[in-house]
Amino acid sequence: MKTDTGFAFGDHIKTEKIKRRSASESSHFVIRTFLPILFLFIVVCVCIVRLVYLQLFQGSYYRALSDSNRIRTQVIYAPRGIIFDRNGVPLVFNIPGFRQIIKNPKGKNTDRIVFLSKEKALSLIAKGETNIAVDSLREYPYKDVIAHVLGYIGQISIDDLKKKGYVNYSADAFIGKTGIEEEYERLLRGKDGKQLVEVDAYGGKVRPLGQTDPIAGKDITLTLDVKLQKAVYDAAGDIEKGVVIVSKPNGEILAMVSKPSFDSNLFTLDDTYSVASDSVYKNVTSVLTDGYGQPLLNRAIGGVYPPGSTFKLVVAAAGLEDGIIDSRYTVTDTGILKVGEFSYANWYYTNYGRKEPGQMNVVRALARSNDIFFYKLAELINVDRISAMAVKFGLGDVMGIDLPGEVKGTVPTREWKDENIGESWYLGDTYHFGIGQGFLLTTPLQVNSWTEVIANGGVLYEPHLLKNQKSKIKNPHFAEASRGKQKLLSEKTIELIRQGMIESCSPGGVAWPLFDFKVQNSKLKIDGRNFVKAASSSADTRQVSIACKTGTAQHGGEEALPHAWITLFAPAYDPQIVVTVLSESSGEGSNMAAPVAKKILEAYFSR
Repeated sequence: MKTDTGFAFGDHIKTEKIKRRSASESSHFVIRTFLPILFLFIVVCVCIVRLVYLQLFQGSYYRALSDSNRIRTQVIYAPRGIIFDRNGVPLVFNIPGFRQIIKNPKGKNTDRIVFLSKEKALSLIAKGETNIAVDSLREYPYKDVIAHVLGYIGQISIDDLKKKGYVNYSADAFIGKTGIEEEYERLLRGKDGKQLVEVDAYGGKVRPLGQTDPIAGKDITLTLDVKLQKAVYDAAGDIEKGVVIVSKPNGEILAMVSKPSFDSNLFTLDDTYSVASDSVYKNVTSVLTDGYGQPLLNRAIGGVYPPGSTFKLVVAAAGLEDGIIDSRYTVTDTGILKVGEFSYANWYYTNYGRKEPGQMNVVRALARSNDIFFYKLAELINVDRISAMAVKFGLGDVMGIDLPGEVKGTVPTREWKDENIGESWYLGDTYHFGIGQGFLLTTPLQVNSWTEVIANGGVLYEPHLLKNQKSKIKNPHFAEASRGKQKLLSEKTIELIRQGMIESCSPGGVAWPLFDFKVQNSKLKIDGRNFVKAASSSADTRQVSIACKTGTAQHGGEEALPHAWITLFAPAYDPQIVVTVLSESSGEGSNMAAPVAKKILEAYFSR
């Protein structure tokens, strides 16, 4: 029997295969059709959600960002206050200039500010630079003459910004770095203004939108007399390193010079500025790298030195005030004192091989600066009483002057030597202490201040530079004295010390350049004490009485020249000024410091 398998199974099988393939294709067709639609729907939903979020929740942020792209805030820098001398003469100027902000690529420090000349600034602006701003630059017309008193300004540092007093300062602010500029930063600093400016896409200015005007800093007046300051600076021309201070007997500083000096304009004006031909330092680098001269150091308040024989004024005061000696106490000059293996000689014997004739009392000992007398007196007083008197005069602590950088110096005691040197106090230490040598270290300002005490009748005033300032009383040892409520010395003590100082500046004394000091000034009223008509001179010549004490302070090795000192007041009986001169490592006080003081007295009393 014939069977047709194709007929029995083939069509059925074929039909089944066709049906299954068609269903699969249909499923793929559905997926391919609706997947893009679903994806598009999801994208649209995400966009709608994002737009809603941006509009409702971040709309204000992006509106501000948009405004910042077209509105720029420009700082209008406030000028600092002007500093005047006691007669109203300006000691600083604010001049128009330009600053350029140079971004720090590392981002670790503040952006650097560079002052530009007008020509360079305009050239950069023409090239499209947008980091140029108009500024008020600080100019110091007296250059080196008052550098250490006025100081200078500079860009605030990272360390400055961390200090409590500068929390509200911006990173591009300029602040006082030294001197009066630093001390009275809060007064001198102004308040910057700002201007809102609309700019185009290229940063070009379209129109101003509003402005807050800057507020200038406060002006201040100092006790300085700039004409006298200039005369003092000129008088100190031959001093390589040293100090001159001129004050009134009440603590007002009339002049203060520290050598070597520098031109403050190097730190504040653009790079086209040229210093004067007689200036030692021609650029900032030379100022900062001179380790020998240390021009940035204000030696008047930051340098410490053995005061030498100028300290004999304090030792004499200690002996007289404590009743240990009086005008009748005398000592015989033996030329040399020997203590065991050590010898302590008088300067007159060492230099000339001679002894002072007769008996030396305190007046004669001051006039001749006799070391033997003060060795014996120091031994009689003892170290404890000398140190106590030194502290009363403000030594061993800051005097409180309104300048940064003042140091305390050192007043040695038995305990001090044991703690710092690791040795007991010896008689030789007392001898050295009695003539202002050994471990004693003072600032020139301290020497000037104890001279003021003799000049004004016994009051230790706080030295200051701001005119009519309220005393800050930094030194508790003389708080009452600074207010004029307490005198350190009796009239009898002052009279004896003054007489010794007058004789020191007279023939027979040691300050030979000041013997019979005369000036031509008919306006000085002859009174027979302060001003005397000079014999064999013109009618307008006056002889001025002076009270002085020289000092020759040994330091370093035997080959080192001593520091030369002189401290004085004039006229002797009714003092108007107190002058202190230090010439470092230059020789004897009478030879090196006294001639400088003479020039200053001539400048002061001639006008």
